[in-house]
Amino acid sequence: MEAATAPEVAAGSKLKVKEVSPADAEPPQASPGQGAGSPTPQLLPPIEEHPKIWLPRALRQTYIRKVGDTVNLLIPFQGKPKPQAIWTHDGCALDTSRVSVRNGERDSILFIREAQRADSGRYQLRVQLGGLEATATIDILVIERPGPPQSIKLVDVWGFNATLEWTPPQDTGNTALLGYTVQKADTKSGLWFTVLEHYHRTSCIVSDLIIGNSYAFRVFAENQCGLSETAPITTDLAHIQKAATVYKTKGFAQRDFSEAPKFTQPLADCTTVTGYNTQLFCCVRASPRPKIIWLKNKMDIQGNPKYRALTHLGICSLEIRKPGPFDGGIYTCKAVNPLGEASVDCRVDVKVPN
Repeated sequence: MEAATAPEVAAGSKLKVKEVSPADAEPPQASPGQGAGSPTPQLLPPIEEHPKIWLPRALRQTYIRKVGDTVNLLIPFQGKPKPQAIWTHDGCALDTSRVSVRNGERDSILFIREAQRADSGRYQLRVQLGGLEATATIDILVIERPGPPQSIKLVDVWGFNATLEWTPPQDTGNTALLGYTVQKADTKSGLWFTVLEHYHRTSCIVSDLIIGNSYAFRVFAENQCGLSETAPITTDLAHIQKAATVYKTKGFAQRDFSEAPKFTQPLADCTTVTGYNTQLFCCVRASPRPKIIWLKNKMDIQGNPKYRALTHLGICSLEIRKPGPFDGGIYTCKAVNPLGEASVDCRVDVKVPN
């Protein structure tokens, strides 16, 4: 009898071929008691299709479920005539009180109504047909929320900050922790607010606390299922006290802004036409405020109705109303204060139109 050739095996499954001894290959011998008319022993039907398991892609990595979830795995296989499908859990037979199996012509179904953490482990499906066997392995992990951190302690309080320390939970929920969530609550409102999420260390500094408030803190552990149902709370309160602040006023040296008059913009010479009003402008800087005197040909023209003098924010102006031929000459603006005096001149020409 020739050994069967193994076909291509599906991903996640293995095919084994059992060796056949020469004694097993010999045809059955008739016993002396059997005559020529005795019936011939029945032989096994020939293998038309080698056993093979088609493991779904989602089951080629660890299959994670939460406690209480349903596990319903359908694993297709092939083999003709119908092969024998056998399930094991960590190398042992299944607990039929918790796990049920249904084997069909082309698939096998593993069903757990409410998964528990004890159902985690390595499940193996073996499909046997004659001397051939295909196997597939599935890792199942059943997880739940972690337990709370064992303790939390307020280590120090300074300024607007508080230092906390805690110890990891004894029960991580059958999976790795994703971190911790730290919350604070002031005694006035009693409301909890999250200050840190997905924090991986077992100590932290909480900042930006408000002066005059007292705070309590708590810490949750977190894994894939979520936060722990409870959280330890600090027994001591963090009192953020208002520090006594003494303000020292600095003396400022009084600056003396007094200065003698100084013209920053002088008068400009101009030519005007008889009968048209003309204005002269200049700018002066002084402290205290200076007295402005206008002169024409070195004669004071203050109070003359033909002239109007204005001073605003250091800008001095003189308006010559309807000048005539005799209004031309040298005009002077003089600024005087207790610290000194200054003056500027300009020439005004008056022309008669042709």
